This record gives sequence, C-alpha cells and structure tokens, in this order.
Amino acid sequence: MKQPTSIIEQINRYDESFFVINSEIERQFPMHTHNKHQMYYLENGIAFFNTPENSFFLPAHHFLWIPAGLEHNISPRTLVKMVHNVYIPSALIGSNKKLEERAGVYPVTNLLVEMINYINDWNGDITSDQTEKYQFLITLANVIVEAAKVPIPIELPTTQNENLRVILRHIHHHIEQPLKLEQLAEEYGYSTRSLSRLFQQNINTSFLQYVKLLRIIKAMELLLQTDLSISEISYRSGYNSLSSFSFAFQKVVRSSPAEFRKRTRQI
Repeated sequence: MKQPTSIIEQINRYDESFFVINSEIERQFPMHTHNKHQMYYLENGIAFFNTPENSFFLPAHHFLWIPAGLEHNISPRTLVKMVHNVYIPSALIGSNKKLEERAGVYPVTNLLVEMINYINDWNGDITSDQTEKYQFLITLANVIVEAAKVPIPIELPTTQNENLRVILRHIHHHIEQPLKLEQLAEEYGYSTRSLSRLFQQNINTSFLQYVKLLRIIKAMELLLQTDLSISEISYRSGYNSLSSFSFAFQKVVRSSPAEFRKRTRQI
C-alpha cells in the first residue's frame, strides 16, 4: 500500500478512524477538503475560517465545526499557544443534518475543554482496535454534537466580484468611521439603489448588516487583544455611544462585551 505523503492524505486514509492533531504550531493549508468532520479549537488567540463564500471569525474559548467535504482553510490572526483538531468519521454524525451541511462557531463548554485537554498528547489515527481511546473519542464526538446547538452568527460573506471587493476593502479600512451607503455610492460612482443591489446580488446581505457584523467582529478582536476600556472599544468599532454598541453586541454574541472578554480570557 502506498504510504500517505501529506496530512490531508493521512486524515483521509481510513474512513472509520478518528484522526487527532495537537500542535503548538498552526499548519497553514491552502483551500482543501477532507472526508471527515473536523472540530478545531484554539487555546488562545484569534483565527479566521475561510470558505469560497464566507469568512467566520473564531475567537478564543469557542470551537469551530467543519463538515466533511467543505472546501476551506484557516488563517490565525495572532500567535497561538496550542491548536487542537479532532477529525471525526462522517458516519458518526450522519443523523445530524445541520452539522453534516453547515460550518459554525460555538462557545466551548467546560466539559469539552476538559476532554480536549485529556487527549492533549494524542496524535494521528485512532482506530477501533484501540478500544479505550476510540470509545473516548466517540463520547467526545457526542459532547461536541451536544455543544453545537446555537452557532454565534459571526460569518462574513465574501465575493469574487472585484467591484464589490474594492468597496468591502474600503469598509474594512474605515470601520471606525461613520459609513453611509449614500456616501459610498457617490464615491464609487453608483446610485444608492444600484450599490444596494450589488450587495444583495453578490453577498446576499445588506450594506447595513455587513457593516454591523464587521463592527462586532472588530470589537471582539479588540476585546481579546487589548486592555482598552469597553467605551473606547465601542468608539474604535464605529459606534457613537456605549449603549448602542452594548445593545448590538449583546444581540449578535448573546453576551455583553464585559462578559465576552471575561469568558474568553478564562483559558
């Protein structure tokens, strides 16, 4: 039998095995797929999970679920202490259509963290003849399914439309400033209606919704990476009042900025 020459080939080698990677170095892969579901967990730091259609913001103390067959890569934005990957045979999740079809970012539970820490020194294939380890990973898979109930909606759509990409870059570079559809339309030679249509047709979301979500992601990065006050973070994220920022953050993340900062630093 030909020996696998890459990590992806090793992951795909046996359909019924688990594959575990615990590493202090984040491997950088181009866009790729594999035949197993994946649970990805960063002990600290920030990463972006990218597909051809979307980018998901992955903060600390959350885990990423990637269904089998989804084209993707992961781009850390900060130095990381430890990366944990568990690749799960697709047959084990066959009855859960949501997890079979959709990637998502979910808050990690204390139990899940304890189980991930337990397998901290495991690496490579875990097959059914390794009875105790295999049964433990089946239990871990069930805990992951139980934890993956309600994803955090921190998913930014992407596009190959170069005209819109230019405008999205402008938004990213000026997210702390007031941003109005009318002003952007005039600056880039569109009518307000045609620019609004460009957003809806290419990324299936409105200008306002895109800006709102990007501002929340910017705030989450600042909460994790700095010791700035929440009031200062609200202004640096483009909000003109602390109350409007707190309301928007709570609605998206389902916790207050202070609670999010406290939770994500308890690692």
